[in-house]
Amino acid sequence: MKVPLVDLVTQYNSIKAEMNEAIQQVLDNGQFILGPRVAELEEKIAAYHGLKHAVGVASGTDALVLALRALDIGPGDEVIVPAFTFFATAEAVSAVGATPVFVDIDLQTYCIDTNQIESRISKKTKAIIPVHLYGHPADIDAILNIAGKHNLKVIEDNAQAFGAEYKGRKTGSMGHVSCFSFFPSKNLGTYGDGGMLATNDADVADKVKMLRAHGWKKKYFPVTIAYNSRLDELHAAILLVKLKYVDKWNEKRWQTAQKYNKLLNAANTVIPTEASYAKHVYHMYVIRVQRRNELQSHLKQNEVASAIYYPIPLHLLEAYTDLGYNKGDFPNSEKACQETLAIPMYPDMPDEQAEVVVKSITAF
Repeated sequence: MKVPLVDLVTQYNSIKAEMNEAIQQVLDNGQFILGPRVAELEEKIAAYHGLKHAVGVASGTDALVLALRALDIGPGDEVIVPAFTFFATAEAVSAVGATPVFVDIDLQTYCIDTNQIESRISKKTKAIIPVHLYGHPADIDAILNIAGKHNLKVIEDNAQAFGAEYKGRKTGSMGHVSCFSFFPSKNLGTYGDGGMLATNDADVADKVKMLRAHGWKKKYFPVTIAYNSRLDELHAAILLVKLKYVDKWNEKRWQTAQKYNKLLNAANTVIPTEASYAKHVYHMYVIRVQRRNELQSHLKQNEVASAIYYPIPLHLLEAYTDLGYNKGDFPNSEKACQETLAIPMYPDMPDEQAEVVVKSITAF
């Protein structure tokens, strides 16, 4: 039996009639850029997180860039980011001319190690970007306490954790600004690229609305050099349909994770941890094994998909050689890159597929 890493076709088929109707309505309406569905989605995403404002943009990466710009972070500034995450978290910092300053992760949650943040803060530090990696919340209270002590902004990178909770609060609802990705494979994903920024700060929201549309306050009259980063109406229509199901889908992910936990507990693997403060939404189910590459080859031979997220920590990337980091600087991040492996996880995954995955891993 072939087991895919994700199955977006099955998800589409489960809501096909509703999805096709939503798309057709946009085509019939003829308004494709920043129309009523984008406005409706912004309102509903803000309400879902208990926030006042949300602004749709072209991608999760753009959301991070625009958040930094809206907070006036740029050349000469530093921003704290985890050394183990998707490149976009640090890339956005570099894109506005600031410098990413890396911090190691907690190997239990794969999120930034809050005990190491303060030692990396300098007079140039302006913000911290915690990442709720794989769907597990970072320890946001500890981060907010540190930020308050040092007068820093907190930008939540919630690209992988839509619907997750920290002490009963939605991730993406607690920072000064929060950023979301709607990449197709995300827990709430569209059929292309898309993103959003959410905040309680009206000035930040207004600035992002200007920055996403060429720096216009009035059309054709830019007041600053900005971007073309608008969420399309078609994507908003798709996301409005999926938003109604995301909590149910997240619950299915959690249930599949519990099956994995039970079945893999006897195997020689490190299974995901769910901290006492966390409601994990398992964007990915990531195990850790010492012979990771051999296991991945074995799974491929048995037609079980897997993926490595991520093969190299940010501080060792060629793009950041000028920052002067060395191997060994962040041992947990380096260990995660050598040993982690994402195995199949999606809401409608049949029990039979999960059993095939576990059987293949256990056999290895």
